[in-house]
Amino acid sequence: MGGHPWFYFVEYEPDIDAALQKLRRREFEAGRYNPAVDFPDFPVTADSPAPGAQHDSIEEAQEDADADGTRSILDMERVSDAADYGAVAPMPRKVLLDLFGTEEPTRELVEGSEELYDALERGQGVYVVVHEGGRPSEIFFAGYSFD
Repeated sequence: MGGHPWFYFVEYEPDIDAALQKLRRREFEAGRYNPAVDFPDFPVTADSPAPGAQHDSIEEAQEDADADGTRSILDMERVSDAADYGAVAPMPRKVLLDLFGTEEPTRELVEGSEELYDALERGQGVYVVVHEGGRPSEIFFAGYSFD
């Protein structure tokens, strides 16, 4: 098979790990993860299916998903300074500049970029602080499922 891309935009907050953990909890409680939903739809909107959590914990969902992973943010357990499995890391400055021509991309730039997935490996994720009017406005999380 192959990895499946996933992505989310969340409101900006300076503590990236806190934003990550809130997002993981939100998506778990909504049930937007494999195996509750085989292939969750992206982008996640207010109209996205939300069957509710089908497991007692994120860890139980991860175990049940097995080698496929949850195909969602649930597979990203922590923030790392560099690319690592099960973690989101900041998109490197050089990649930001190569892809967007700026270190402070807008949502429109990030949302329209399929090339950003070229820098990712299965089971890894990145985050980008999105800017509007020169100020941080959102955090973009993206990655690939394990399989």
